[in-house]
Amino acid sequence: MTPLFMCVVRLVNFASFFFLYPSVFNLKEVAAVEKPRLHLWETGIIRITRHPQMVGQVMWSAAHLAMVGSSFTALTMVLLVGHHLFACWNGDRRLLKEHGDAFLAVKERTSIIPFAAILEGRQVLPADYYKELIRAPYVLIAVGTMGAYLAHPYMQAGAALVRNTGLVPGGILDPLFHH
Repeated sequence: MTPLFMCVVRLVNFASFFFLYPSVFNLKEVAAVEKPRLHLWETGIIRITRHPQMVGQVMWSAAHLAMVGSSFTALTMVLLVGHHLFACWNGDRRLLKEHGDAFLAVKERTSIIPFAAILEGRQVLPADYYKELIRAPYVLIAVGTMGAYLAHPYMQAGAALVRNTGLVPGGILDPLFHH
């Protein structure tokens, strides 16, 4: 892997966390101090994509697959992305049920595909859009992500100590791998 490739993969991975964790904007809900609610937001990252966690998962999965490249990683990433695609459908279904026409109006002005609503003229970024992104949770995300990067060598060293037992003979997967 070239240094440029590694830099691009790390930047995509880093950026993915800004999409993955918009739920930290109401920490009282995350910590279960307040009951989690279905929010009908149309600001910040939601202007770019109505389902930022799915976009973040696709970015994170693509970056990790590019770095690891194993068939196990490919399967894992397909399953993670598939879960998030289902969540897009289910989230829209729940928002429609909870908010009705108000959700349909937001749906019309937003998009699942990043920047699609903006490029189609359905969403307009205000001149001071950057202010919607300057929030304390993003600082927490940036610091946490940098901490995780710094901890990766220790995580990898710990993982190397784990014995890979492989397929357990007599297990339910035997028919798939032993003829």
